[in-house]
Formats: sequence, structure tokens, C-alpha cells
Amino acid sequence: MKKVVCPYCGFGCKLLIDPATLKVKPYKGEPNKGKLCPKGLYSTEIVKSRDRLKRPLKRVGSKIVPISWGQAMEEISNKLLEVRELYGPDAVAFLASSKVSNEENYLLQKIARLFGTNNIDNCARLCHEASVHALKLAVGTGAQTNPYEDIPKFKSVLIWGYNPAETHPVVMDYILRAKKSGAKIIVVDVRETRTMAFADHRLIIRPGTDIVLANALAHVIIEEELYNEEFIRSRTTGFSEVRMAVKKYTPEYAERATGVPAEKIKEVARDFSLAGSGAEMWGMGLTQHVSGVENVLALINLALLLGYIGERGGLYPMRGQNNVQGAAYMGALSEFLPGYVPLTDGKFRKRVAGLWGVDDLPTERGLYLTELWDAIEKGDVRALYIVGENPAVSEADFMRVRRALRNLDLLVVQDIFPTRTARYAHYLLPASAFCEKAGSYMNSERRIQWSEKVCEPAYDSKPDWEILTMLGKALGLPGFNYTSVEEITAEYFRLFPELEEKSVEELKNSDGIFLPKKRLHTWEFATPDGKARFMAVEWIPPWEGPDDKYPFVLTTVRLIGHYNTGEMTLRSPSLVRLMGEPKALISREDAERLGIQNGDWVEVETRRGKIRMTAEIGDVPQGVIAVPFHFKANKLTSHALNKAGTPEFKFAAARVRKV
Repeated sequence: MKKVVCPYCGFGCKLLIDPATLKVKPYKGEPNKGKLCPKGLYSTEIVKSRDRLKRPLKRVGSKIVPISWGQAMEEISNKLLEVRELYGPDAVAFLASSKVSNEENYLLQKIARLFGTNNIDNCARLCHEASVHALKLAVGTGAQTNPYEDIPKFKSVLIWGYNPAETHPVVMDYILRAKKSGAKIIVVDVRETRTMAFADHRLIIRPGTDIVLANALAHVIIEEELYNEEFIRSRTTGFSEVRMAVKKYTPEYAERATGVPAEKIKEVARDFSLAGSGAEMWGMGLTQHVSGVENVLALINLALLLGYIGERGGLYPMRGQNNVQGAAYMGALSEFLPGYVPLTDGKFRKRVAGLWGVDDLPTERGLYLTELWDAIEKGDVRALYIVGENPAVSEADFMRVRRALRNLDLLVVQDIFPTRTARYAHYLLPASAFCEKAGSYMNSERRIQWSEKVCEPAYDSKPDWEILTMLGKALGLPGFNYTSVEEITAEYFRLFPELEEKSVEELKNSDGIFLPKKRLHTWEFATPDGKARFMAVEWIPPWEGPDDKYPFVLTTVRLIGHYNTGEMTLRSPSLVRLMGEPKALISREDAERLGIQNGDWVEVETRRGKIRMTAEIGDVPQGVIAVPFHFKANKLTSHALNKAGTPEFKFAAARVRKV
């Protein structure tokens, strides 16, 4: 049996896979301790799919024709160099993948920067980049602060805009162990979720009012002097500004804005404070708003008020994909070098450049993933190289993305399947699936784990690191003479002081290595003065609101058996049978008013387009329509961005009618 990191969510389960049959069993060590969700259990079904890309392909007129790897690399590199010669390096952009390994993301951002551009980004921009920005502002490090193993030790768990029972089922084991030990479980969301079945407090808020509720909780904690005075005095700055800012956010005011009763707000504030320790866990229900950065800052303020950091608490931005944390840490972000080090850090930038055999690297921030599409339409970006991403479905208001993809002089798509994005490609490169290659991955808790190769690559596919090594050589870039994935692992280890003394063999023979360490901020914060910063935030309303024409609020949700754009799970027969067709959730009151019954077809429309799917009368508030985002929902979502460049996927004005 081979140990392999699951290709789905950011929890980072290990799988045991039989090379002969590709049957999956759960690994009994860290972090999943013998647990698996349906996606992990059936993960190898995609490897055997007939839809796999089998050989390099090239578009010739209206036809797609097979070509050799050598010809593909020669033509792609020549075209990239030609675009750089004519328009400059920033006319080229690269999209990294939250599904490929640390080594492969490291290589792609290395190619981009040696090519001369910081136009390198990944889908972290769409999910938790708001968390990264907020955490760096407040505590100095843009990542989860504690390991999962701490959750059962805490006496309270605050879960906000996050539904682990469906999105990270194995995490629920840790949460339920905390509950069994007497912890209070508090869940805040815009609808009744599966997770709420296990909660002591269920707070259903009006979409877009997260800051109001968080500030109201802070108001109660301060007014009733429930805060940790010693922690605030010795380890934070900015308390007085937050004290002043939350004065007007009384529970009564918050009740009018959020719909949560004032007495319930007081009760939750007291229970969370008096618990003495607590985890704060949040997801994209908090980050995917125009106020996403501020939403997270308001939540961090609560942890700082109570000293719920280090041994007494933790901040848990729960990552959605198996290597979204790794992609970001490896430098596949347009404003950061590896390790979330800003491009403007001259000392570290020179260190990276020296390791790569050049004098310096570009310093100007590159384009965010969500800024690319306007740049392509304007002609500022002419070529795009995509590894393992599907923006034609995953991006908000995706019809504008598809228009932009048609405008490119060169689009290269490197993937395991012919995705929706691949329809616009000039070149298609077949990549190996997750268990057909070896490499390392970083989960939400910053645990780097080794994933073993189980079987040979199917057809004429190649591991992504081999393809990118070929590309680096073809572009004439220095330092691309890799003969094994372990050589790339050893190279990125040299960038991080915490890993310099570690070996690849040590990683292979362990349950993972934490970067930079298992628990952050136990004694001091990663800020210049070592203190955390309270950040006063005011309520920022959504970019567009419901009106007479569009009276509903559309929000997007995840399903336990499907994943992101569905390219993997919809090719897994077991998961398709398990989940059935996607449905739009509508309240009983709205359904009765519109004459809609379970199973009826409905049309959901926003200012950007319309889609049709069957309706399900479910646990959503009146005036809210909830649609799974794995299929076609992003035709409707708003591309208004927050400060971190994340679109407002979770709030759009909509109308609904029975078809």
C-alpha cells in the first residue's frame, strides 16, 4: 500500500492505495486518524476515467490535432518568447494550481519570475486571500495558527460562514471531540447547515451582515468587561480604537441589521468569553464578500479580546483545496515571494534570485487572478499558461472570462481532463493524476506531507513537474536541470530557515513537517514589535442589494459529494450516484408564494445571466436562494472585488421564477 495525499480538500487526509487495484483505505496516522469522506474513498476513480487527456494537442483552425512533446514545448516556448519580445514580459501571465504539488507550484512561479513577470497567481485569490491579508495585518502571518489536534482541547469553537460537516467532514471528528469534552459549539451562517445540528448556539444572519454581528459580540465583551485585560495590555495594540468603534454596535442595533435576537447575541458573547479558550474557524462564507478582509479582521478582534491565541486558542481559516496552502506558500501569488514574503523585501528577494542564479527579480506586483480578464480584454495580456485551473467555471461572472479567453494570442492548458477552459486553448498538455507522481503538499494547518507515486502515468501524460522542467529549459531559463522531484523539494527547503536542516527522507518517513512550526504566536506575534494589532472595522454593505426587480439574495454553497468546478467529481461514478442532480434551495414561504414544489424547474437570474435547475424546499431564510457552485452558478455571481482581490461570490441580487 502506498501513502498518498487526498486530491480534494485542504484538510490533508492521507490515503492508502493498493497499486494493483487502486482501492483506497484511510490512513490511521495524522491527520485523518483512520477517517475518510466519500470524495477521498472514491478518489482513484478519476484516474481510470476515459476522459483523460492522452497526448499533447494543438489547435489548427477549427481542429485539434495530436503533436509530440518536443514539438509542443518548442512551439509554446517560441510563442511565449515572441510575446515577450513584442509586448514585454508582463504581457504573459501564469496560473498555478491548488491541486498540484509544492514542487510544481514552486517551479511555475520560478518560471514566471525568471521570465520577467510577477503575473503568477492561483485560486487562493478566490477563497482565502482575504484571510491572508487580514491575518498578516493583525498577527503578522497569513496562515492557520494551530494544528487540528488542538481543537478538542479548547472549551469553545466558533464556526463562522463555514460548514465543515459537508466541506471538511473529517474536521467534524475534532469538533465533536471538543463538544464531548464540554466545549460550546457556536455556528454562524446565512442558512441552516448540517453543522448546525451539532451546535449549542445557531445564529442565522442576514447575508452580508457579518461585521455587524462580530462588532456586537465585541461590544458585549467590552461593556461587560469579559475581555482578557492582561493579554490585551501585554501583547496587543489598538484596543482603544476598537473599543470606540464598537460602541454603536449594540445588540439591539445588531438585531435590526442581522436578524439575530439581542439576547442571543449577549448569551453567545458570554458563553464564548467565559469558556476560557476557543478556536475560531471560518470559510468562504466570510471571505467572499467585498468586505471579506474586514470580516476576517472583525473575527480576529474577538480572539484578541479574549486572548484566544497560542495555547488558549487558534485561528483556523479552513482551506478548500488539497494544496491551496502550499501553492500560496511556494510563491504562486502575484504580490508575494515564497513564504508570503512581500516582493518589496529586498534582502529575501536577492536570496531567492541568488538561489536561482540571477542578480534580481521583478519587484512590481503582478496581476491578481481576478484582474487578468480585464487586462486580456484591453490587450495588456496576450498569453496565458494555466496549470490545473478551470477559470471558465470557477471565476465569478464567468461569461466575461470566456470572452477574455477567446481574445488571447496564446492559451496553454496543462491538465488531466479537457476542462471547460480547455475549449479555448491553443495547446493542451496532458498531466499525470495525483497518484501517478510523487511530491509534497501542505494542508490547512501548514503540515507538509509526502505523497507517494502509486502507478505509472496513463497514456502519454507526464507529471506537472516534468512538463514545467521541459518548459523552463525550452525558454532558456537557468536552473532547470532537474532529474527527480526530490531535487526540487530540496531546493525549496533551502528557502526556509525552518527547513534548511531537514531532509527529503525525513519528510518521507514522517507524518509531516510543520512550516514554520506547529503552533504560531504562543509567545509573540510575527509583527515588527511582536504585538498583535486590533483593527477597528465598520460595516461595509454588499456591492449590490436586492430591489423590486431582483428581490432575492443569491448565495453559493458546497456539497459533500462534489468539488469545485466538478471536473473531478462528475467523472467519479460513485459520487455522481451518491449526490444526484444539483438543486437550488428556496424557503418554504418563497416556494409557496411562487407556486414552486420540490423537483420543479426554476430559473435563477441576476444582472449577469440566468441558469435553470430543479428546486428543493430547504432550510434557507425567506428571500435567500442558495445554489451549489460546482456547476454553473458562477454565471450569476458578482465580480466586485474586496481588498484582497476576491470576488463577492456569496451575495448577488437575484430573481427566481418557476419554469
